Amino acid sequence: MAELKYMSGFGNEFVSEDPRCPGALPEGQNNPQVCPYGLYAEQLSGSAFTCPRPTNKRSWLYRILPSVCHKPFECIHEGQVIHDWDEVEPDPNQLRWKPFEIPKASQRKLDFVSGLHTLCGAGEPRSRNGIAVHIFLCNTSMINRCFYSSDGDFLIVPQQGKLLITTEFGKLLVEPSEICVIQQGMRFSVEVFGETRGYILEVYGVHFELPDLGPIGANGLANPRDFLVPVAWYEDRQVPGGYTVISKYQGKLFAAHQDFSPFNVVAWHGNYTPYKYNLDNFMVINSVAFDHADPSIFTVLTAKSTRPGVALADFVIFPPRWGVANHTFRPPYYHRNCMSEFMGLIKGHYEAKEEGFQPGGGSLHSMMTPHGPDAECFEKASKAKLEPERVADGTMAFMFESSFSLAVTRWGLKTSNCLDKSYYKCWEPLKSHFNPRSK
Repeated sequence: MAELKYMSGFGNEFVSEDPRCPGALPEGQNNPQVCPYGLYAEQLSGSAFTCPRPTNKRSWLYRILPSVCHKPFECIHEGQVIHDWDEVEPDPNQLRWKPFEIPKASQRKLDFVSGLHTLCGAGEPRSRNGIAVHIFLCNTSMINRCFYSSDGDFLIVPQQGKLLITTEFGKLLVEPSEICVIQQGMRFSVEVFGETRGYILEVYGVHFELPDLGPIGANGLANPRDFLVPVAWYEDRQVPGGYTVISKYQGKLFAAHQDFSPFNVVAWHGNYTPYKYNLDNFMVINSVAFDHADPSIFTVLTAKSTRPGVALADFVIFPPRWGVANHTFRPPYYHRNCMSEFMGLIKGHYEAKEEGFQPGGGSLHSMMTPHGPDAECFEKASKAKLEPERVADGTMAFMFESSFSLAVTRWGLKTSNCLDKSYYKCWEPLKSHFNPRSK
Protein backbone atom coordinates (compact mmCIF):
# COMPACT_ATOMS: atom_id res chain seq x y z
CA MET A 1 0.00 0.00 0.00
CA ALA A 2 1.43 3.36 -1.04
CA GLU A 3 2.09 5.83 1.76
CA LEU A 4 -0.87 8.14 2.22
CA LYS A 5 -0.57 11.91 2.13
CA TYR A 6 -2.27 14.29 4.54
CA MET A 7 -2.79 17.97 5.23
CA SER A 8 -2.05 19.37 8.69
CA GLY A 9 -4.15 21.43 11.08
CA PHE A 10 -7.31 21.37 13.20
CA GLY A 11 -10.41 23.05 11.79
CA ASN A 12 -8.53 24.78 8.98
CA GLU A 13 -9.96 25.83 5.63
CA PHE A 14 -8.56 23.09 3.41
CA VAL A 15 -8.37 22.86 -0.38
CA SER A 16 -7.66 19.59 -2.18
CA GLU A 17 -8.04 18.08 -5.63
CA ASP A 18 -7.01 14.69 -6.99
CA PRO A 19 -3.82 15.28 -9.05
CA ARG A 20 -5.34 13.20 -11.86
CA CYS A 21 -7.72 16.14 -12.50
CA PRO A 22 -5.84 19.41 -12.05
CA GLY A 23 -8.06 22.45 -11.91
CA ALA A 24 -11.09 20.47 -10.72
CA LEU A 25 -11.91 23.09 -8.10
CA PRO A 26 -13.95 26.00 -9.47
CA GLU A 27 -12.21 29.35 -9.27
CA GLY A 28 -13.79 32.27 -7.48
CA GLN A 29 -17.10 30.62 -6.60
CA ASN A 30 -18.59 27.45 -5.11
CA ASN A 31 -21.41 26.62 -7.50
CA PRO A 32 -20.73 27.59 -11.13
CA GLN A 33 -23.27 26.91 -13.85
CA VAL A 34 -20.95 24.21 -15.21
CA CYS A 35 -18.24 22.73 -12.97
CA PRO A 36 -14.82 21.73 -14.36
CA TYR A 37 -14.72 18.22 -15.85
CA GLY A 38 -18.53 18.11 -15.81
CA LEU A 39 -18.63 17.50 -12.06
CA TYR A 40 -21.55 18.13 -9.72
CA ALA A 41 -21.20 20.58 -6.82
CA GLU A 42 -22.57 19.40 -3.46
CA GLN A 43 -22.33 21.10 -0.08
CA LEU A 44 -22.02 19.08 3.14
CA SER A 45 -23.12 21.21 6.09
CA GLY A 46 -21.96 20.36 9.59
CA SER A 47 -23.65 23.34 11.23
CA ALA A 48 -26.64 25.58 10.78
CA PHE A 49 -26.11 28.09 7.96
CA THR A 50 -26.38 30.96 10.44
CA CYS A 51 -23.88 29.72 13.06
CA PRO A 52 -21.26 32.30 14.02
CA ARG A 53 -18.22 32.13 11.79
CA PRO A 54 -15.97 30.41 14.39
CA THR A 55 -18.42 27.50 14.64
CA ASN A 56 -19.69 27.40 11.06
CA LYS A 57 -18.75 24.07 9.46
CA ARG A 58 -19.21 23.15 5.79
CA SER A 59 -17.35 21.70 2.84
CA TRP A 60 -17.99 21.77 -0.90
CA LEU A 61 -17.55 18.45 -2.73
CA TYR A 62 -17.11 18.21 -6.53
CA ARG A 63 -18.20 14.75 -7.53
CA ILE A 64 -18.92 12.61 -10.57
CA LEU A 65 -22.52 11.98 -9.45
CA PRO A 66 -24.34 13.60 -6.52
CA SER A 67 -25.08 11.47 -3.48
CA VAL A 68 -28.84 11.87 -4.04
CA CYS A 69 -28.75 9.16 -6.73
CA HIS A 70 -29.88 6.11 -4.74
CA LYS A 71 -32.90 3.88 -4.19
CA PRO A 72 -35.05 4.48 -1.07
CA PHE A 73 -33.62 3.67 2.36
CA GLU A 74 -35.04 0.62 4.13
CA CYS A 75 -34.55 -0.48 7.72
CA ILE A 76 -31.97 -3.24 8.26
CA HIS A 77 -31.01 -5.29 11.30
CA GLU A 78 -27.27 -5.61 11.65
CA GLY A 79 -24.97 -5.61 14.61
CA GLN A 80 -26.22 -4.40 17.98
CA VAL A 81 -26.77 -0.68 17.37
CA ILE A 82 -29.53 0.81 19.52
CA HIS A 83 -30.46 3.95 21.41
CA ASP A 84 -33.09 2.44 23.70
CA TRP A 85 -31.65 3.28 27.11
CA ASP A 86 -34.54 1.62 28.96
CA GLU A 87 -34.21 -1.95 27.68
CA VAL A 88 -32.72 -3.13 30.99
CA GLU A 89 -32.94 -1.81 34.54
CA PRO A 90 -30.35 0.77 35.62
CA ASP A 91 -27.23 -0.57 37.35
CA PRO A 92 -25.21 1.85 39.53
CA ASN A 93 -22.46 -0.66 40.32
CA GLN A 94 -18.87 -0.36 39.23
CA LEU A 95 -18.73 -2.27 35.95
CA ARG A 96 -15.74 -3.81 34.25
CA TRP A 97 -15.58 -5.80 31.04
CA LYS A 98 -13.03 -8.38 30.04
CA PRO A 99 -11.68 -7.94 26.50
CA PHE A 100 -14.58 -8.04 24.06
CA GLU A 101 -14.25 -11.18 21.97
CA ILE A 102 -13.74 -10.92 18.21
CA PRO A 103 -15.42 -13.78 16.35
CA LYS A 104 -13.24 -15.81 13.99
CA ALA A 105 -13.90 -15.08 10.32
CA SER A 106 -14.32 -18.82 9.77
CA GLN A 107 -17.23 -18.78 12.23
CA ARG A 108 -18.93 -15.51 11.32
CA LYS A 109 -17.78 -12.71 9.06
CA LEU A 110 -18.25 -9.28 10.57
CA ASP A 111 -17.31 -6.00 8.95
CA PHE A 112 -17.21 -2.63 10.70
CA VAL A 113 -20.97 -2.10 10.46
CA SER A 114 -22.18 -5.62 11.29
CA GLY A 115 -19.63 -5.63 14.13
CA LEU A 116 -20.94 -2.46 15.82
CA HIS A 117 -22.26 -3.00 19.36
CA THR A 118 -23.74 -0.22 21.49
CA LEU A 119 -22.43 -0.55 25.04
CA CYS A 120 -23.98 2.43 26.81
CA GLY A 121 -25.30 5.91 26.25
CA ALA A 122 -27.81 8.61 27.12
CA GLY A 123 -29.83 11.32 25.49
CA GLU A 124 -31.66 11.38 22.23
CA PRO A 125 -30.42 11.78 18.64
CA ARG A 126 -33.74 13.32 17.56
CA SER A 127 -33.34 16.20 20.00
CA ARG A 128 -29.61 16.43 19.13
CA ASN A 129 -28.42 16.04 22.70
CA GLY A 130 -26.65 12.91 23.90
CA ILE A 131 -23.86 10.41 23.44
CA ALA A 132 -23.32 6.70 22.83
CA VAL A 133 -20.36 4.41 23.39
CA HIS A 134 -19.98 1.62 20.83
CA ILE A 135 -17.56 -1.30 20.56
CA PHE A 136 -16.55 -2.52 17.10
CA LEU A 137 -15.49 -6.13 16.57
CA CYS A 138 -14.70 -7.09 12.99
CA ASN A 139 -12.70 -9.57 10.97
CA THR A 140 -13.43 -8.64 7.35
CA SER A 141 -13.42 -5.52 5.21
CA MET A 142 -16.46 -3.66 3.97
CA ILE A 143 -17.03 -4.61 0.33
CA ASN A 144 -19.23 -2.34 -1.80
CA ARG A 145 -20.66 -0.89 1.41
CA CYS A 146 -20.24 2.46 3.12
CA PHE A 147 -21.60 3.90 6.33
CA TYR A 148 -22.46 7.27 7.79
CA SER A 149 -24.08 8.48 10.97
CA SER A 150 -26.90 11.00 10.61
CA ASP A 151 -26.96 11.17 14.41
CA GLY A 152 -23.52 12.44 15.32
CA ASP A 153 -19.74 12.43 15.13
CA PHE A 154 -17.81 9.16 15.51
CA LEU A 155 -14.55 9.34 17.48
CA ILE A 156 -12.91 6.01 16.64
CA VAL A 157 -10.23 4.49 18.89
CA PRO A 158 -8.70 1.34 17.36
CA GLN A 159 -7.25 -1.05 19.92
CA GLN A 160 -6.27 -4.08 17.83
CA GLY A 161 -5.59 -4.00 14.12
CA LYS A 162 -5.25 -1.03 11.80
CA LEU A 163 -8.08 0.57 9.84
CA LEU A 164 -7.78 1.80 6.27
CA ILE A 165 -10.70 4.20 6.08
CA THR A 166 -11.86 5.49 2.71
CA THR A 167 -13.92 8.66 3.00
CA GLU A 168 -15.47 11.07 0.52
CA PHE A 169 -12.51 13.37 1.31
CA GLY A 170 -9.77 10.77 0.79
CA LYS A 171 -8.09 7.95 2.72
CA LEU A 172 -6.95 7.65 6.34
CA LEU A 173 -4.79 4.88 7.81
CA VAL A 174 -5.52 4.67 11.54
CA GLU A 175 -3.52 2.36 13.81
CA PRO A 176 -3.68 1.62 17.55
CA SER A 177 -2.49 4.67 19.54
CA GLU A 178 -4.06 6.85 16.85
CA ILE A 179 -7.64 8.09 16.73
CA CYS A 180 -9.82 9.48 14.00
CA VAL A 181 -13.02 11.50 13.91
CA ILE A 182 -15.57 10.96 11.15
CA GLN A 183 -18.05 13.77 11.54
CA GLN A 184 -21.81 13.63 11.14
CA GLY A 185 -22.98 12.73 7.64
CA MET A 186 -19.56 11.77 6.21
CA ARG A 187 -19.60 8.51 4.29
CA PHE A 188 -16.80 6.05 4.88
CA SER A 189 -15.81 2.43 4.34
CA VAL A 190 -13.40 0.44 6.53
CA GLU A 191 -10.83 -2.06 5.33
CA VAL A 192 -9.22 -4.30 7.97
CA PHE A 193 -6.30 -6.73 7.92
CA GLY A 194 -7.38 -9.43 10.33
CA GLU A 195 -9.16 -9.49 13.67
CA THR A 196 -9.85 -5.89 14.62
CA ARG A 197 -11.32 -4.24 17.72
CA GLY A 198 -11.84 -0.79 19.13
CA TYR A 199 -14.03 1.79 20.81
CA ILE A 200 -16.25 4.59 19.48
CA LEU A 201 -17.57 7.69 21.21
CA GLU A 202 -20.53 9.17 19.33
CA VAL A 203 -21.81 12.64 20.22
CA TYR A 204 -25.13 14.09 19.08
CA GLY A 205 -25.68 17.73 18.25
CA VAL A 206 -22.18 19.16 18.64
CA HIS A 207 -18.74 18.56 17.19
CA PHE A 208 -15.45 17.74 18.89
CA GLU A 209 -13.07 20.63 19.41
CA LEU A 210 -9.78 21.31 21.13
CA PRO A 211 -10.18 22.26 24.80
CA ASP A 212 -9.42 25.80 25.88
CA LEU A 213 -5.96 26.10 27.42
CA GLY A 214 -6.60 28.89 29.94
CA PRO A 215 -3.58 29.52 32.20
CA ILE A 216 -1.55 26.89 30.33
CA GLY A 217 -1.12 29.49 27.60
CA ALA A 218 -0.84 29.14 23.86
CA ASN A 219 0.73 25.68 23.67
CA GLY A 220 0.30 22.23 25.13
CA LEU A 221 -1.92 19.16 25.20
CA ALA A 222 -2.93 18.22 21.62
CA ASN A 223 -1.35 20.71 19.22
CA PRO A 224 -3.48 21.74 16.21
CA ARG A 225 -0.66 21.08 13.73
CA ASP A 226 -0.62 17.36 14.65
CA PHE A 227 -4.13 16.69 13.34
CA LEU A 228 -4.09 15.24 9.83
CA VAL A 229 -6.73 15.52 7.11
CA PRO A 230 -6.84 13.33 3.96
CA VAL A 231 -6.19 14.62 0.46
CA ALA A 232 -8.73 14.20 -2.32
CA TRP A 233 -8.92 10.78 -3.97
CA TYR A 234 -11.68 9.48 -6.20
CA GLU A 235 -12.78 6.32 -7.91
CA ASP A 236 -15.06 6.34 -10.95
CA ARG A 237 -16.45 2.86 -10.39
CA GLN A 238 -19.79 1.47 -11.51
CA VAL A 239 -21.46 -1.16 -9.32
CA PRO A 240 -24.78 -1.90 -11.10
CA GLY A 241 -27.37 -2.08 -8.33
CA GLY A 242 -24.77 -3.42 -5.95
CA TYR A 243 -23.41 -0.61 -3.80
CA THR A 244 -25.01 -0.27 -0.35
CA VAL A 245 -25.09 2.99 1.59
CA ILE A 246 -25.88 2.44 5.28
CA SER A 247 -27.19 5.28 7.41
CA LYS A 248 -27.45 5.37 11.18
CA TYR A 249 -30.57 7.48 11.62
CA GLN A 250 -32.35 8.09 14.93
CA GLY A 251 -30.44 5.20 16.44
CA LYS A 252 -31.38 2.62 13.81
CA LEU A 253 -29.68 1.38 10.64
CA PHE A 254 -31.07 1.91 7.14
CA ALA A 255 -29.68 0.81 3.77
CA ALA A 256 -30.05 2.22 0.27
CA HIS A 257 -28.66 0.82 -2.97
CA GLN A 258 -27.03 2.65 -5.84
CA ASP A 259 -25.10 1.90 -9.02
CA PHE A 260 -21.78 3.60 -8.26
CA SER A 261 -19.12 4.13 -5.61
CA PRO A 262 -19.83 7.11 -3.32
CA PHE A 263 -16.13 7.86 -3.19
CA ASN A 264 -16.32 9.82 -6.44
CA VAL A 265 -15.25 13.22 -5.08
CA VAL A 266 -12.58 14.60 -7.42
CA ALA A 267 -11.96 17.79 -5.44
CA TRP A 268 -13.19 19.51 -2.30
CA HIS A 269 -12.66 22.53 -0.10
CA GLY A 270 -13.90 23.56 3.34
CA ASN A 271 -13.44 23.18 7.08
CA TYR A 272 -15.76 20.22 7.71
CA THR A 273 -13.56 17.15 7.27
CA PRO A 274 -12.56 13.81 8.78
CA TYR A 275 -9.25 13.88 10.63
CA LYS A 276 -6.84 11.71 12.59
CA TYR A 277 -4.40 12.25 15.45
CA ASN A 278 -1.49 10.28 16.91
CA LEU A 279 -1.83 10.08 20.70
CA ASP A 280 1.96 9.85 21.05
CA ASN A 281 2.10 13.53 20.02
CA PHE A 282 0.18 14.65 23.11
CA MET A 283 2.15 17.19 25.20
CA VAL A 284 1.50 16.11 28.78
CA ILE A 285 1.01 18.76 31.48
CA ASN A 286 1.27 17.48 35.04
CA SER A 287 2.00 18.37 38.66
CA VAL A 288 5.68 19.03 39.43
CA ALA A 289 5.28 19.90 43.12
CA PHE A 290 2.57 18.04 45.07
CA ASP A 291 -0.95 16.63 44.69
CA HIS A 292 -2.76 15.85 41.44
CA ALA A 293 -3.94 18.03 38.66
CA ASP A 294 -7.47 16.87 37.80
CA PRO A 295 -7.58 14.38 34.89
CA SER A 296 -9.14 17.09 32.72
CA ILE A 297 -5.54 18.18 32.16
CA PHE A 298 -5.23 15.15 29.85
CA THR A 299 -8.14 16.13 27.56
CA VAL A 300 -7.41 15.62 23.86
CA LEU A 301 -10.83 16.62 22.46
CA THR A 302 -14.03 17.93 24.00
CA ALA A 303 -17.65 18.09 22.88
CA LYS A 304 -19.10 21.07 24.73
CA SER A 305 -22.59 21.40 26.13
CA THR A 306 -24.51 24.68 26.41
CA ARG A 307 -23.31 25.00 30.03
CA PRO A 308 -19.87 26.66 30.25
CA GLY A 309 -17.23 24.23 31.42
CA VAL A 310 -19.52 21.19 31.29
CA ALA A 311 -18.91 18.79 28.42
CA LEU A 312 -21.30 16.42 26.73
CA ALA A 313 -18.16 14.29 26.57
CA ASP A 314 -14.41 14.64 26.88
CA PHE A 315 -11.84 12.30 25.33
CA VAL A 316 -9.04 11.98 27.88
CA ILE A 317 -5.84 9.91 27.72
CA PHE A 318 -3.31 8.72 30.31
CA PRO A 319 -0.06 8.56 28.33
CA PRO A 320 3.53 7.79 29.41
CA ARG A 321 4.90 10.60 31.56
CA TRP A 322 7.09 11.45 34.55
CA GLY A 323 5.71 11.35 38.09
CA VAL A 324 7.58 13.69 40.46
CA ALA A 325 4.99 14.91 43.00
CA ASN A 326 6.28 15.12 46.60
CA HIS A 327 4.29 14.05 49.69
CA THR A 328 1.67 12.66 47.33
CA PHE A 329 -0.20 9.42 46.78
CA ARG A 330 0.62 9.26 43.09
CA PRO A 331 -1.95 6.89 41.55
CA PRO A 332 -5.44 8.27 40.86
CA TYR A 333 -7.21 9.17 44.08
CA TYR A 334 -10.46 7.67 45.38
CA HIS A 335 -13.31 9.50 43.78
CA ARG A 336 -17.04 10.02 43.48
CA ASN A 337 -17.89 12.06 40.42
CA CYS A 338 -20.91 13.95 39.12
CA MET A 339 -19.77 12.80 35.66
CA SER A 340 -19.81 9.31 34.11
CA GLU A 341 -16.43 7.72 33.36
CA PHE A 342 -15.97 5.01 30.74
CA MET A 343 -12.38 3.80 30.48
CA GLY A 344 -10.67 1.66 27.87
CA LEU A 345 -7.15 0.33 27.49
CA ILE A 346 -5.35 0.30 24.16
CA LYS A 347 -2.15 -1.36 25.39
CA GLY A 348 -0.13 -2.07 28.52
CA HIS A 349 -1.27 -2.02 32.16
CA TYR A 350 -3.24 0.82 33.72
CA GLU A 351 -1.42 2.11 36.80
CA ALA A 352 -4.37 1.98 39.23
CA LYS A 353 -5.43 -1.56 38.34
CA GLU A 354 -2.63 -3.62 36.87
CA GLU A 355 -4.66 -6.82 37.07
CA GLY A 356 -8.12 -7.35 35.60
CA PHE A 357 -8.29 -4.21 33.47
CA GLN A 358 -7.03 -5.50 30.12
CA PRO A 359 -6.47 -4.14 26.61
CA GLY A 360 -9.67 -4.45 24.63
CA GLY A 361 -11.83 -4.38 27.75
CA GLY A 362 -13.34 -1.45 29.60
CA SER A 363 -14.89 -0.11 32.77
CA LEU A 364 -17.76 2.21 33.64
CA HIS A 365 -17.94 4.18 36.86
CA SER A 366 -21.34 5.82 36.85
CA MET A 367 -22.41 9.08 38.45
CA MET A 368 -21.49 9.24 42.14
CA THR A 369 -20.41 5.58 42.18
CA PRO A 370 -17.14 5.42 44.15
CA HIS A 371 -14.00 4.12 42.48
CA GLY A 372 -10.24 4.28 42.77
CA PRO A 373 -7.10 2.16 43.09
CA ASP A 374 -7.41 -1.48 44.03
CA ALA A 375 -6.02 -2.71 47.32
CA GLU A 376 -2.70 -3.87 45.90
CA CYS A 377 -2.09 -0.54 44.19
CA PHE A 378 -2.95 1.39 47.38
CA GLU A 379 -0.57 -0.60 49.57
CA LYS A 380 2.24 -0.41 47.04
CA ALA A 381 1.91 3.33 46.39
CA SER A 382 1.55 4.18 50.09
CA LYS A 383 4.96 2.65 50.82
CA ALA A 384 6.82 3.63 47.65
CA LYS A 385 9.93 5.78 47.82
CA LEU A 386 8.99 9.12 46.26
CA GLU A 387 11.52 9.80 43.58
CA PRO A 388 11.11 10.76 39.92
CA GLU A 389 9.65 7.79 38.07
CA ARG A 390 8.31 6.97 34.66
CA VAL A 391 4.58 6.35 34.74
CA ALA A 392 2.65 4.29 32.19
CA ASP A 393 5.57 3.46 29.88
CA GLY A 394 4.30 1.11 27.16
CA THR A 395 0.72 1.92 28.14
CA MET A 396 -2.13 3.93 26.66
CA ALA A 397 -5.38 4.15 28.60
CA PHE A 398 -8.19 6.56 27.80
CA MET A 399 -11.47 7.82 29.22
CA PHE A 400 -14.75 8.97 27.73
CA GLU A 401 -16.07 11.28 30.45
CA SER A 402 -19.61 12.61 30.13
CA SER A 403 -22.04 14.84 31.99
CA PHE A 404 -24.78 12.35 31.03
CA SER A 405 -25.81 9.51 33.32
CA LEU A 406 -25.12 6.55 31.06
CA ALA A 407 -27.41 3.54 30.71
CA VAL A 408 -25.86 0.20 29.78
CA THR A 409 -27.44 -1.92 27.06
CA ARG A 410 -28.54 -5.53 27.31
CA TRP A 411 -25.58 -6.45 25.10
CA GLY A 412 -23.21 -4.79 27.56
CA LEU A 413 -24.72 -6.34 30.67
CA LYS A 414 -25.62 -9.79 29.35
CA THR A 415 -25.26 -10.75 25.70
CA SER A 416 -21.57 -9.90 25.34
CA ASN A 417 -20.70 -12.33 28.17
CA CYS A 418 -17.72 -10.11 28.97
CA LEU A 419 -18.93 -8.43 32.16
CA ASP A 420 -16.55 -9.16 35.05
CA LYS A 421 -18.94 -9.91 37.90
CA SER A 422 -16.09 -10.13 40.41
CA TYR A 423 -14.86 -6.56 39.79
CA TYR A 424 -16.00 -5.34 43.22
CA LYS A 425 -13.66 -7.81 44.89
CA CYS A 426 -10.56 -5.81 43.96
CA TRP A 427 -11.45 -3.34 46.76
CA GLU A 428 -12.43 -5.90 49.41
CA PRO A 429 -8.88 -6.34 50.78
CA LEU A 430 -8.67 -2.62 51.62
CA LYS A 431 -8.27 -2.37 55.40
CA SER A 432 -8.41 0.37 57.97
CA HIS A 433 -5.10 2.00 58.90
CA PHE A 434 -6.75 4.35 61.37
CA ASN A 435 -4.90 4.88 64.64
CA PRO A 436 -6.16 7.74 66.86
CA ARG A 437 -2.83 7.74 68.78
CA SER A 438 -0.68 8.45 65.73
CA LYS A 439 -0.71 11.32 63.31
